Amino acid sequence: MTSVKRFRIEHEPTSEDLGRGTFVFTDEYSVFDWGRMPDTIPRKGASLCTMGAYNFELFDTNHIPTHYRGVRAEDEEGTRDLGDLDGPPREMAISLTQVPDLPYEDGAYDYDAYHEAADGNFLIPLEIVFRNSVPIGSSLRDRADPEEYDLPIDSWPEGEVELPEPAVEFSTKFETQDRYLAREEARAVAGQADLDRLEELALAVNHLLTRQAESRGFVHEDGKIECLYHQGTIAVADVCGTFDENRFSYDGQEVSKEVLRQYYTRTHSEWVEAVSEAKRTAREQGVADWRALCDRKPPSLPEDAIGTAADLYTAGANAYLGSEVFDAPPIESAVAAAREL
Repeated sequence: MTSVKRFRIEHEPTSEDLGRGTFVFTDEYSVFDWGRMPDTIPRKGASLCTMGAYNFELFDTNHIPTHYRGVRAEDEEGTRDLGDLDGPPREMAISLTQVPDLPYEDGAYDYDAYHEAADGNFLIPLEIVFRNSVPIGSSLRDRADPEEYDLPIDSWPEGEVELPEPAVEFSTKFETQDRYLAREEARAVAGQADLDRLEELALAVNHLLTRQAESRGFVHEDGKIECLYHQGTIAVADVCGTFDENRFSYDGQEVSKEVLRQYYTRTHSEWVEAVSEAKRTAREQGVADWRALCDRKPPSLPEDAIGTAADLYTAGANAYLGSEVFDAPPIESAVAAAREL
């Protein structure tokens, strides 16, 4: 399901029943869809698990259905609420749904086969993206003009642009290169899941995350949810509202994985360009695995960049929760270091 989380299956799901499992959050990271990068970011996994659990418990109190079942301390079998643990967790207990194979033949993915195998209990093969603003680096700048979002400008400026209303888009989940979809194609990819309900859930999640972020001095720029469908019910799955799944800023500085993306773009543009070229070639040739076409490997991060990223994740989590969960510098210091990266 993910390149930087491990997952354990405790009880397999069936066509009728959800299973049970555990996310184990690692300190690995991924940028530009590459998968696991050469380095690790200390305490990153614990910070994401902590933020994810906090958000799921926030959703629960606001009657948003999710697959979250609690967090688990190391070497424990049972689950607890986040506030009942003495330290930050790395494991999150979840309900599991089925994830059938998505066949790829003759340059196309077979979603009919996916849904036939899913049989009423499945991970919806979409990412539902919500946007409150259009920051530098947002893919929306390449796909749409400002007037499509009722903005009184002809072209995207250098700085961030706030949208009049949150925008929702649909993207593929399991394809090797994410594709944004027109609504009718997204409806077909969703199968039995109602697209209007998915949009409703995304806007509700966005509202809660934006409110929480604002209360702690952050700006919530964009993010996504993934959802499961189980016998007519749609629930939020995976993890959301973390510095990997969403874009946040603090005092005008990105506080998310976007910092690492921008770092690679500035300092290792040859690798970033090689990734883009491999993706283009794969699309032209109808090949699913674009990584096999990339003639460069991602370079490692220097120690100062790793330390800055680690402080940003942990200090950011402390600030977002309003609690000193991690031994980390103040968020202002972590943000200042990120500006210099």
